Parts: sequence; C-alpha cells; structure tokens
Amino acid sequence: MDTVHVVEKLAEIGAYGMTFHDDDLFAFGSTEEQRRHEIERLKGALAATGLKIPMITTNLFSHPVFKDGGFTSNDRAVRRFAVRKVLRNLDLAAELGATTFVMWGGREGAEYDQAKDIRAALERYREAVNFLGQYVLDKGYNIRFAIEPKPNEPRGDILLPTVGHALAFIESLEHPELVGLNPEVGHEQMAGLNFAAAIAQALYHGKLYHIDLNGQRGIKYDQDLVFAHGDIYNAFALVDLLEFGGPGGVPAYTGPRHFDYKPSRTEDESGVWESAKANMANYLILKERAASFRADPEVQEALQAAKVDELSVPTFGPGESYDDIIADRSAWEEFDPSLYYGGKGFGFVRLQQLVTEHLTGAR
Repeated sequence: MDTVHVVEKLAEIGAYGMTFHDDDLFAFGSTEEQRRHEIERLKGALAATGLKIPMITTNLFSHPVFKDGGFTSNDRAVRRFAVRKVLRNLDLAAELGATTFVMWGGREGAEYDQAKDIRAALERYREAVNFLGQYVLDKGYNIRFAIEPKPNEPRGDILLPTVGHALAFIESLEHPELVGLNPEVGHEQMAGLNFAAAIAQALYHGKLYHIDLNGQRGIKYDQDLVFAHGDIYNAFALVDLLEFGGPGGVPAYTGPRHFDYKPSRTEDESGVWESAKANMANYLILKERAASFRADPEVQEALQAAKVDELSVPTFGPGESYDDIIADRSAWEEFDPSLYYGGKGFGFVRLQQLVTEHLTGAR
C-alpha cells in the first residue's frame, strides 16, 4: 500500500504511531533523490495526522546479499555494507524522532555447524553493535537499540535466539546501557517458552526497551497472528504484567505497545484494517479484564492463600549469617517436609480458574 494511505488509515482507526524498515519506505537500491522523495511524503503525512514514529529498524534479511547475514556474514564486504545501511537508517531515525532502533538478526545464523564459527560470529556481532552505539553517542542522537531474539526462520539456527541469550550478549558490549530488548510473542513461543515470563525477566534486568505483540499457536513457523489470536491465557498474563505488574500495581512498562503482525492473506484491504483494529481492541479488552481480576476480593484472597506475595519477602533476615540460619532449628531440625505430602497445597488451580472466569466474562 502507498505510504500516505497507510498513515491516514492508521490515524483513522486510532493508532498512536507506526514503525517501519527502510526498505518498506523506499525500494532497496533507491537513489538518494528517490529516497528523499519518499521520506518527505512520509513526513508530510505524519504532520497532517499527528502519527508518531517511535521506532525504526533496518532490513538486513530480504535481499540476497544478506543470505548469510549482515553483521555476521562470512563475507567481510557484506558486513561493511550492512553497517553502512544501518548508519543511513540511524540518521533517518533521528530525523523522524524515533527513540528506539530495533535489531532483528533474522539472517544472522547458519544451517550447517561447520559453516559458521559461532564465537567469531558473536565477536563480529558485538563489534557492529559497539560501532553503531558509538555513532549514536558521537552524533548525540536520543536513540537506544533493542535486540529482537528469534530461534529460527529464515535461518536454520539464528544467533541470540531467546531473551536469555540476548541478555547475556548485551552484558558483553562496550555500552550495555544503550542496548536492551524487543521481544516478540511468537518468537519466544516458537521455542516453546513462556512469553510473559520472558518479559518479566527483561523487566527484572531493566532491559525491556520495546515490545512486539502478536499471536502464535504453538511451536511451528512464525505465524504473526493478531495479538491474542493464539495463547490467550499467556496474552492475559502479559497484559496484566505490563499494565499492573509494578510495585503497588503501577504499570511495569511505559513504552509503546507495538503490534508486529501480518494481516491474513485470506483478507482484502478491509480485512487488513479490521485486523489492525483487532490488535488494539484485544489489548484493551485484556487490560480491562486484568483490572477486573485485580479488583476482585476473591482473587485477592486466592492470591494470599497461594502465598504469591510471600515470594517478595527475602529468604534471609537483615544481616542474617550462615551461622544464624544453621542455628535456626525451625529451618531444619523442626521443619517437617512430610506435611507437604498430600497437604499444604498452594491453591494455584483455584487461582487459574478465577483467571478463566474473568477472562471469559463469567465474573
């Protein structure tokens, strides 16, 4: 679709903003004149509608030149070309006011173990991210980077496949404060992982810089369905975490809620915009359901019975030493683990049933 038409339709259905890859706006290999023409058209549409560009990313995966990756290609010339492509798009991100630059390394990987020295590939990945981070600092751009993990597809195995891998990689960088995560629902679930749990860990480390919301039904190809058109229980847990998961029930995440999905190929253009509206509607429905869940006295009682809050109590008292816990007879000599056999249940099933009742509108 034409860029201006897309901006106008997104504004019409109530979106806050839009994001894009460079090659979405202008064709790969465009001249500078062609590139500037499309950029100015976009800027005009944004000014007319008020839509924002909170995030930009660079396509280092579609063109055959990136068949073996961008930052980690075995071909050094390709790696240098990839960095130049990203530098141009960082300048564009700054021009449009984007504050997050997402890095999805969809081609950074391999199909054959002997084809790629993984340690060298990670060093080249690190080298590129360090280089680009220094560019942002030297230019004074208000931009942070967000790595988007994915386990496979289009490569057989992709580097930094999960949130955990990416967190470890970030700590190796020269400026780890500049780099966080952009996790995607389907990508974690493709690996059989719990997306809400991954987001909780990203929040724990202070590294949730952006988020991609969509739907996924199990361990298969990347479906990119409408948000919540997959594991709706996990979608509920995710929205509850993002909106009410901070201390005292305050929002745990304050960044944009971004939908990285694909309209179904079965639809015409009206179906495209219906799917865009469905993403936003589903998030808001789950937000309302989560608020209702949190406010229910029976839920509060069930949470207390399940000792959910007790997990926030430190295991050790202030200043407690090894000798103190060894001397505490209640921690060992007087503790009776047999009471937990057939007893001292946590009530998690009841709690989950209350989730079901709120989620389905039965309460």
